Amino acid sequence: MHINEPATLAAVETAFDAYETALTTNDVATLDALFWNSPHTLRYGATENLQGYDAIREFRAQRPGKGLMRTIVSRSITVFGDGFATASIVFSRDGEPRLGRQSQSWVRIDGAWRVVAAHVSWMDA
Repeated sequence: MHINEPATLAAVETAFDAYETALTTNDVATLDALFWNSPHTLRYGATENLQGYDAIREFRAQRPGKGLMRTIVSRSITVFGDGFATASIVFSRDGEPRLGRQSQSWVRIDGAWRVVAAHVSWMDA
């Protein structure tokens, strides 16, 4: 199995960058498109446990669209073979004393990279 084959890593980094832009600009349609449309998709947030694409989409549609900008402090993306990747970041937000952490599992499904599981949490800096 190849780890971080350059072309595959670049494809996941592009998908992750699209996710980050969509998240911070509240582009809900793009966020929805980047998640696997399945009842098996998971998103555990700072205050919610969401199971299934529909629950994630509903949460996203109702969350506030402001205060979403953040600065990525560190980022790690690892690709395993040509179909699975993990992406983890530590981030900060203006006015927030804690550091945020986000981890995602990405799978290539029908030729496109999709988030199949995600977790967001906060920790004291």
